[in-house]
Amino acid sequence: MGKKLMLCIWWDQLGMVYYEVLNPSETITGILYRPQLMRLSRALKEKHSQYYSRHDKIILLHDNARPHVAVSVKNYLKTLDWEVLPHPPYSPDIVPSDYHLFLSMAHALSEQRFTSYEDTKN
Repeated sequence: MGKKLMLCIWWDQLGMVYYEVLNPSETITGILYRPQLMRLSRALKEKHSQYYSRHDKIILLHDNARPHVAVSVKNYLKTLDWEVLPHPPYSPDIVPSDYHLFLSMAHALSEQRFTSYEDTKN
């Protein structure tokens, strides 16, 4: 059995906005999540500049995992002036978007075999 890698992905109603594949030994922490949000903010400005011209702010929905509610992350989100929607502990209404995203990825990647970390990232 191969090693598992963590994919961090952000999407909106138009599709994928930004993603990162973590190194094999990495997992999400508040220390890692904050710089990811910095890179996400840059990606939004580059790819979706209409957000900043048509809307007052970005509205972010992420779960209540510890890295997402770390003080450094909360403070950074305040500096961005992004609205963070409250996320209940379990919300079946939110699951379908995850389901469709990961179902289509699983289908597209079902026959793929990756031989290295770089191969997987690409």
